[in-house]
Amino acid sequence: MRSKLPFLLLAPLAACGSGSDSGGSRETSQQTQEVSESASADGAARAPNVGVTAAPGVAFNYRYGFRLPAQRIARVQEQHAQACEKLGIDRCRITGMKYRLVNDSSIEAMLEFKLDPAIARQFGKNGADLVQQAEGMLVESEITGEDVGSEIAAATRSQGTLDDDLKRIEAQLAGKGLGSSERAELQVQAQQIREQIRALQAGKQEKRESLAKTPVVFNYGSGDLAPGFDERPSIGKALARAGDNVVAGFAAILLIAITLIPWVLLLALLFVLGRLIAPRVSRFINGPAPAKTE
Repeated sequence: MRSKLPFLLLAPLAACGSGSDSGGSRETSQQTQEVSESASADGAARAPNVGVTAAPGVAFNYRYGFRLPAQRIARVQEQHAQACEKLGIDRCRITGMKYRLVNDSSIEAMLEFKLDPAIARQFGKNGADLVQQAEGMLVESEITGEDVGSEIAAATRSQGTLDDDLKRIEAQLAGKGLGSSERAELQVQAQQIREQIRALQAGKQEKRESLAKTPVVFNYGSGDLAPGFDERPSIGKALARAGDNVVAGFAAILLIAITLIPWVLLLALLFVLGRLIAPRVSRFINGPAPAKTE
């Protein structure tokens, strides 16, 4: 709507005389440029507003990544948790939470929700708005879907076929004239079919639950732990990392030296003792050396 503003302004300006045409054109051009720049700024701060139609039988999964100042992550995470609690446990439940402090500028956190599918997408958009109000930004947005309705239908058809097979076997077992070995074999087949039916029913129930509740995950990060954001390192950061590497190298060398010095001293002591004791041991074993005769 905002992009159409310059064209609406052109209508009254076109009715003016030629003297006002040049001034109106300059004004309209300036307004067009301002609107375009404003739209570009808004587009850079927001993710693409791609609508996902709630299709019957499709289970959606929403994931968002937020970059925030380190000191505001805990507060925004708490605001998101409170927004879920206000909806009630029937519409929103918190199923997971993480908060990890690495240093003053690097923090990562996470919240997992299970939401009513009808409000899941709007909940994600509201969560992104809270992040922007806290001077953060949305850096990742992913929506995936699984057609579980087709899987449920296929499982239902398979279960119908198994039910027919089970009824046929049970009818044979109810009849007379079966030998013991044949009856035992039919009973084994019936038991195997019952187990397959139970497995299909469990799978269908799991699929129905995925349709009833939609997973939504919020990932938060700051500094080097911000999700999905690759910031080009500055010269200052590069020098700081180089200094950290030098300090870490000296620390490693010092640790190795402290570890090896006692063993080196022990080996040197054993060597000196060996040099001192070896001649005495040799004289003790071989006896005194014979006197030299002239």
